[in-house]
Amino acid sequence: MQTSARKRHAATAICSRSLGSAQLEPVLSKSGFYLDLWLVFTVQSWTLDVGRSIVMLVLDRPGPAEFLHIVFNITTPLILLKMLQRSPRTPPPTALHLGTVVFVMASGVRLVADSIIRWLLLIGYQLHLSVRENPVLKNLQPSSLVEALELLFFFDDVLGHLMWYVPLFLVLLLFFSGCFCPRRPEARMPPAAWMLLVPNAAYYWYIITEGQTFILFIFTFFAMAATVMHQRRRDLVPDGNGLFMLYSFSAALVLVAVWVACLWGDPVLRRKHPGLIYVPQPRAFYSLHLGRVTAA
Repeated sequence: MQTSARKRHAATAICSRSLGSAQLEPVLSKSGFYLDLWLVFTVQSWTLDVGRSIVMLVLDRPGPAEFLHIVFNITTPLILLKMLQRSPRTPPPTALHLGTVVFVMASGVRLVADSIIRWLLLIGYQLHLSVRENPVLKNLQPSSLVEALELLFFFDDVLGHLMWYVPLFLVLLLFFSGCFCPRRPEARMPPAAWMLLVPNAAYYWYIITEGQTFILFIFTFFAMAATVMHQRRRDLVPDGNGLFMLYSFSAALVLVAVWVACLWGDPVLRRKHPGLIYVPQPRAFYSLHLGRVTAA
């Protein structure tokens, strides 16, 4: 009786180990590169965010840019929530709800401010100049309206960007913290990731320059590097998603450095972006150097 019981126990253990290994395979495969997630993130970012700025500068009528902005405000939170669902580390429900509220508030602030700025562009507002230096606003009566417009640009360029991009970089950092796996040959970027690397890095360059988020970006990059060094002590390395994010951030930093170096001696953009950190906005560059050519 004891011998037969031991045989049954051994068979059960073998079956359990086989079942465990069979269940482990899908878990390991899930740690691969999320092509669908990054493809949707890159395409919607270029189509709705970058495309919105291009439409706002090129078209001479309002409407399409605002529509793209509304769609972008809807799709981006959904994609970030999908990132959190696929990350093994998720924030507490309170933090998630608070971040969602801040994101929604920032969406409204940026949508209203960008719509008003679009109307200002139609009457000749120049983005490479400050509010008080713009010729179309110098004779504005009453003069207190200039202060109201300065408040509008503060809500758009400072407060709105902080409320939008702080949750964005926090979600990216949180997602990156779960992109680690044991050392093995499979922990590398697939060919699909290399194809998305350039447009993804270029989009990060755009939100750094146009969104004026260099400080947020560099702190996120340093936190990612610190996370890598910490995980190496546990013999863990970034998986395909982690390598994709590291390489994208590194390439974006190179693009920003080249962009700043090319425009380092521009006195007009220097006056537009005073301070220790000088990162010109693409829209200001277009308004200064390309807008006149287009108008001519």
